[in-house]
Amino acid sequence: MEESAENREIVNRYRQLLRVSKWSRQKGDITLIRKAFELAMDAHRDMRRKSGEPYIYHPLAVARIAAEEINLGTTSIVCALLHDVVEDTDITLDEIREDFGPKVADIIDGLTKISGVFDTNSPQAENFRKMLLTLANDVRVILIKLCDRLHNMRTLEHMSDKGQLKIASETVYMYAPLAHRLGLYAIKTELEDLSLKYMEPVIYQEIKQKLNTTKEQRNRYIRSFIKPIKIELDNLEVPYEIKGRPKSIHSILNKMRNKSLEFEDVYDLFAIRVILDSEPEEEKMDCWNVYSIVTSIYKPNPDRMRDWISIPKSNGYESLHATVMGPKGQWVEVQIRTRRMDEIAEKGYAAHWKYKESSEGNNNLDSWLNQVRDILETQEGNAIEFLDEFKMNLFAEEVFIFTPKGDLRKLPKGATALDFAFEIHTEVGAKCLGAKIGGKLVPLSYQLKNGDQVEVLTSSKQKPNKDWLDLVVTAKAKTKIKQSLKDEKRSVAEMGKETLMRKLRNAGFDYNQENINKLCAFFKLEDELELNYRIGKGQIEKEGLKVKDILSASSSKHKSGKGPKESTSAKRSSDEIVLGDENVDLEYSFAKCCAPIPGDKVVGFITVGGEIKIHQTNCKNAVNLMSKYGYRIIKARWADEKKAEDSFQAAIEIRGIDRLGLVGKVTDIVSKQLKVNMKSISFESLDGTFVGRLVIEVTDTNHLDSLMKELKGVDEYVKVRRIPLERDELAENYGNKR
Repeated sequence: MEESAENREIVNRYRQLLRVSKWSRQKGDITLIRKAFELAMDAHRDMRRKSGEPYIYHPLAVARIAAEEINLGTTSIVCALLHDVVEDTDITLDEIREDFGPKVADIIDGLTKISGVFDTNSPQAENFRKMLLTLANDVRVILIKLCDRLHNMRTLEHMSDKGQLKIASETVYMYAPLAHRLGLYAIKTELEDLSLKYMEPVIYQEIKQKLNTTKEQRNRYIRSFIKPIKIELDNLEVPYEIKGRPKSIHSILNKMRNKSLEFEDVYDLFAIRVILDSEPEEEKMDCWNVYSIVTSIYKPNPDRMRDWISIPKSNGYESLHATVMGPKGQWVEVQIRTRRMDEIAEKGYAAHWKYKESSEGNNNLDSWLNQVRDILETQEGNAIEFLDEFKMNLFAEEVFIFTPKGDLRKLPKGATALDFAFEIHTEVGAKCLGAKIGGKLVPLSYQLKNGDQVEVLTSSKQKPNKDWLDLVVTAKAKTKIKQSLKDEKRSVAEMGKETLMRKLRNAGFDYNQENINKLCAFFKLEDELELNYRIGKGQIEKEGLKVKDILSASSSKHKSGKGPKESTSAKRSSDEIVLGDENVDLEYSFAKCCAPIPGDKVVGFITVGGEIKIHQTNCKNAVNLMSKYGYRIIKARWADEKKAEDSFQAAIEIRGIDRLGLVGKVTDIVSKQLKVNMKSISFESLDGTFVGRLVIEVTDTNHLDSLMKELKGVDEYVKVRRIPLERDELAENYGNKR
């Protein structure tokens, strides 16, 4: 009976997929989609998801997201249905190629997860890099991968805590920025919010609850705000739609943290969007007319005006943004765009990608994909390093720069004259001496501003040096500089290698990996290349390179089982922290970057040296580690029983209106009323306001929360928040004590 109900549900979901993809289908497409569905159905017949549902629900959902939420066509729907078939079943890529053609096979090959051993410390990073390699050839790979990730995030409640943290960290680290870069704002926003839901569940639910509580109040306000605008727009004789734009939980939290605001103080919780059904040739004029109407009714904030209609973003985003002062002194953000612009903003320029062989695609997207391809072609070695540099450019705001001939170039905000030189051409960048802007000479480090017209000055004698890496921000420039430095480094290292081989031979040792590793460990160098380079440059002095003594000492140390004595002062066996699904008795230490205290949600991470570090799950370092090295995560939680004498240091910031006796009130609450031990306290006053910083000893987050609640009650203007401990405090907190 259950199987019959499941089969009916599968058929129902398949029909829904056909309905949402109807607009894009051509003759023969239904046959192809059905063929892919039947193959996936057969291949996954005996498989179940973590939720217990039939596995086929997942590829059907991914295909539906691709068709409905990104407007992808039949080829993408077929690939979405088959995206796990090669990885999880006996069906081969050759069979896919034979049944569905080379294009489908190539996309599925890009989608297939990597399994096996990689020449890197991180399968996750290598997996991202492979995706990007395929992306450079066909953008549908990453679009379907984003659909796959979105559905996994929507059903993440069925995973273990460790699995949730790993997947959520990967998502916020790389998938959300990729969605942003491809213009998929709706998907990017949902991925960020879902990641937050599992990484910081308490604060996620708090903000969600506050949004729900204030929803009707916000709706009433928006109705009163748009009433006079509608009267004027009706006279414009252009069909339009006005709708509220809810701000995402993730963006609200970011604003609260970055600007030290309470939820109630986030001024652009109110936002509306005006969407016009304009004729193509009238789009700009209609948008500016609406802007004129809105700003004649409500006073605009000139610093918050954004014009992405005259010069769209690189991912194709077009819109006019104005922040205006509405009734009752509330700021409201107004976004003005046409129906075409709105579709691009919600579903990305990739939704309009023309997939036929003759397609030229979109110039902006083409340009970006060419940059990706260029970086990937020269990238070697460290996949993590590549990812960090690549990710930098995904979220970056842009500046618009002109060449001497008037051509427009778009670069990330903060880009320098040297970045611009590499943007023009690798050779121009490598030979760059400086630049002229408006006829005035500027250095390589000059940060470009919107509208700059840049002339690059070059010399055949110039070549990149290591300091250049501090002068650029774009992944392209960093990659090209590193490539040039590596080429030079290799030639020096070759000479060093010959010297080392000769010394080893004279001392009676072989040039093999074991001996190289011992020498690298002795000189504290990261790899063989660095060792040979240092020898080639003469940085390892001849008298310091007594290979016989070094290798002989290393061998005897190994045989006797003795090694360098490790300090265990910062390590503990599991009494406060429970590691794994059961309490495994392993040594651990608390990460100094986030200083977790009991009550914080925590995770263990196994370092390269084999130590276990305990991080808060929302720690930025932990997010990066979990996204790159998911296989080194170890489940961790606080033990239920804590020793009564256990205490942890935490830092809090308190802000408010400066008035007589306030510092006394604060210290009275902390020391006398709540009996909390203060390690340090400092207050600064500025033009009638104050900011204070307290380092206190607490037993857990409940203890800290109750203290912060009491301090907020000092007066109505006081704001209190937890902040990170500083380096010297961390040493005291997590040094000798644990």
